[in-house]
Amino acid sequence: MDQDIRVFPQLPERIGNLAAMATNLSWSWNRRARAMFGLIDRTLWRMTRHNPIVLLQRVSPDRLEQCAADADFLALYDSVSAELGREDTRDNTWFANANSALEAGPIAYFSAEFGLHNSVPIYSGGLGVLAGDHCKACSDLGVPLVAVGLFYTKGYFDQKVRLDGWQEDSDETYDPATTPLKHLRGPNDEPYLVTVQADGRSVHVGAWRMLVGRVPVYLLDTNLAENHPDDRQLLNKLYAGGPGLRLRQEWILGVGGVRVLRALAIEPAAWHANEGHASFMMVERLRELCASGVEFKEAVQQVRATSVFTTHTPVPAGHDSFFADQIEHCTGPVWKEMGVGREELFALGHHPDMDHGRFHMTAAAIRLSGRVNGVARRHGQVTRQMWHCLWPDREVESTPIVHVTNGVHLATWMSNKVMDLLDEHLGSDWGARLDEPGVWNGVLSLDDQRLWKLRQQMKSRLLHFIHEEARRHWRDHWQEAAPLVGAGTLLSPGALTIGFARRFAGYKRASLIFRRPERLRKLLVNPWRPVQFIFAGKAHPADDHGKRMMQDVYSFTRDSQFEGRIAFLEDYDMHMAHRLVEGVDLWLNLPRVPLEACGTSGMKAALNGVPQLGTADGWWAEGFTGENGWSIPEAPAGSDTDEWDAEHVYARLEDEIIPLFFERDKRGVPIDWVQRVKHALKTAGEQFTARYMVQRYTQGFYVPIMRGDPFEDHPPTA
Repeated sequence: MDQDIRVFPQLPERIGNLAAMATNLSWSWNRRARAMFGLIDRTLWRMTRHNPIVLLQRVSPDRLEQCAADADFLALYDSVSAELGREDTRDNTWFANANSALEAGPIAYFSAEFGLHNSVPIYSGGLGVLAGDHCKACSDLGVPLVAVGLFYTKGYFDQKVRLDGWQEDSDETYDPATTPLKHLRGPNDEPYLVTVQADGRSVHVGAWRMLVGRVPVYLLDTNLAENHPDDRQLLNKLYAGGPGLRLRQEWILGVGGVRVLRALAIEPAAWHANEGHASFMMVERLRELCASGVEFKEAVQQVRATSVFTTHTPVPAGHDSFFADQIEHCTGPVWKEMGVGREELFALGHHPDMDHGRFHMTAAAIRLSGRVNGVARRHGQVTRQMWHCLWPDREVESTPIVHVTNGVHLATWMSNKVMDLLDEHLGSDWGARLDEPGVWNGVLSLDDQRLWKLRQQMKSRLLHFIHEEARRHWRDHWQEAAPLVGAGTLLSPGALTIGFARRFAGYKRASLIFRRPERLRKLLVNPWRPVQFIFAGKAHPADDHGKRMMQDVYSFTRDSQFEGRIAFLEDYDMHMAHRLVEGVDLWLNLPRVPLEACGTSGMKAALNGVPQLGTADGWWAEGFTGENGWSIPEAPAGSDTDEWDAEHVYARLEDEIIPLFFERDKRGVPIDWVQRVKHALKTAGEQFTARYMVQRYTQGFYVPIMRGDPFEDHPPTA
């Protein structure tokens, strides 16, 4: 039973379907739907940060009546309503056409976070946005997927930066009535669907459903009156608290998620864990099989045959692990339901090289998944090296872990202006021809002057956004004018604008560009060839090293010697990310090799014609062609990596990038720069979209599992 907590005004009957359209997130990647909501009240649309639910709740009834009588608005409304209505079925989708005879349950996709839209702040960064893009691409392609995550009632956190540059973390509050979430109730109208034993108590687990096109996303909730006060706060915040809280969150995600799907009569044919946080999903299915009479080893084989595991972390310390007594305290003697001893169950999480009495979530996921992948070609190599210890009898390169390179959702991250230009040049049906070989070659013949003018317009829009954000922060938060310069109010439309927007973590090296401040200053303040930097991003609340790095970056925004050409944008979210990846001239990505799993921010920028300058790691190790940006060669063994990379960044800027950007023809067009713009767009469109990624998952993993194809299993031997 659904419970809709949203309250809309009485909509005119002629446009009564607006409420339904606003509550399925498919509007967010349909440019005609976005345009329709914007037409209702453009100022309010901007003020609500593109949230159609809040727009409809706040717009005046008179304005709605005007829209209902406007022939142009009604024509657009009818067209959008028909388009979105086609998502009620999977008929004539890529998946249906390729698998017409396949009859099987859906794929269940488990993730600790989902970045779908800024109005639902249950994501921290790249992992969540990747999960959201995965769901959107499955919807587009008609892949029968259901997603399971957690309902964080206080989101991740709101970022506030003090005058000294130190990040302060405050609760992020949002009202579910302003989101597309619907609360699900039990068969007897209970506010919960299942119970899970955790820490010796029965925890009642409810669920909220959010429609992402054809894909339902179920978010688990324990903030219920039936629960102990400690359990009500269990899912307050994403990645908050210590290991004990994180363990309980992951236990609820895995065990509660499986049970909620069962309660909703959803019987998946395949199960996909997006990172090790979801490993308990496999343990619960193992328990189910054993409880039904299947012998433990056979149950492990059955779980492996239907499970996919994607790992995103090339840093050993980044993989969750918990002491055995913590696991036992949380789960209770669950092994008794499986007919095995404690040690046999806990052996699933044994790490041969770094055990120390801990249960390693990634090790458990690998042992319980027959198909394991990294998220970029280089990351696949790193992952095979990292987990070769589970197959000590094999050569490293024959470790049975493959890669599926991440991609980004084109219709979410490519700007309307770029899409409109492609409509004119490639034909309005180019979006339906994305699987045709050579379709992206047409980008290379775009008119240079037209493309350059478009890029300048997108930069102007970014700078306007930055000015308005500074105005809002000054009004709502800042007590004095001092932060205004650092917020980007002095940025110039004529300068080469370089963007860096990522999580502030040590290995991502946001501060590397400041290694030689005087050398950098000379680049930035050159009146004939000015350069400016825009930084954005959050440090994990517990990462003081990341916070100090942010503080270092922020200090340069206050230094008058840089003339206001360095900006830091506070409280980075998906809404801001759209503006940045569309509007900068160059994307900067400098992870310490080989610690980047993929790094999809550069893909989003490239879909808008933004070249990248980056180290040869993550996606850039396979995405750099020599024509779509600039790559930093890997440092020689034994050298000072930071010094090597910084020197090459400065040299690339001084000798290649800045001269290329400012070398103009008589029309004022930087012809050679625009060629890089075209190749950035072409490469991203051809190889690095979520559509292409999901097709690989579907053809290589999902469909073989759904068909029950035999596969050559190579379980770990250590």
